[in-house]
Amino acid sequence: MSPTPEGPGLRERKRLATRRAIQHAVLTLSLERGIDKVTVDDISRVANISPRTFFNYFPSKDAALVGDVPGLAASDEIERFVNGGRGDIMAGLADLMSASLKRVEDDREIHQLRRAVLKGNTYLFGMRVATMRDFEQRLQTVIERRFLADHPELADDQAALADRALLLTLVAVAATRHAWRRWAEGAGATPLSEQVHASFTAVYNITRQTR
Repeated sequence: MSPTPEGPGLRERKRLATRRAIQHAVLTLSLERGIDKVTVDDISRVANISPRTFFNYFPSKDAALVGDVPGLAASDEIERFVNGGRGDIMAGLADLMSASLKRVEDDREIHQLRRAVLKGNTYLFGMRVATMRDFEQRLQTVIERRFLADHPELADDQAALADRALLLTLVAVAATRHAWRRWAEGAGATPLSEQVHASFTAVYNITRQTR
């Protein structure tokens, strides 16, 4: 019998809990008082940590407000997408994006709080957008690899390869943003991963409609 996959160890669970506590504290305090009236000492006190511990997790208050940089799925999931043969690339992208966002499944509250705080602050919103651009660039690189696996001849036209990958990247990001918004604003318990698949399916169906 194969061993049952283990979840995060105790140390990792404690690390994630502390990281979430910091973000919850800074977001709720900022909504209550205003961002400028919240200090690292305030955040640390509410999160039940020391200021030194705060800086072990985030370099600044702004970084804690903006939150984690979105990350792509694990390397094995990326390789599965890249080497997907001539399977449906949109279905593969839906799987990849769903896997990439699994770590925020249980953070609907944090996401809603962050949206409320960033909505009124152009500087922090710009920081968040910058993190998304970095995510888009990394995703585009993965999509380029998939295109090359499916169409090796594209290696002779790097401009066409980059342009095609950019277009699909932006489509994927738009579908994911649609899923994320519906998940964050939804009153139901639909997991984010399921909503991602639903949004990609909607894009697939809309683009294949005929007059």
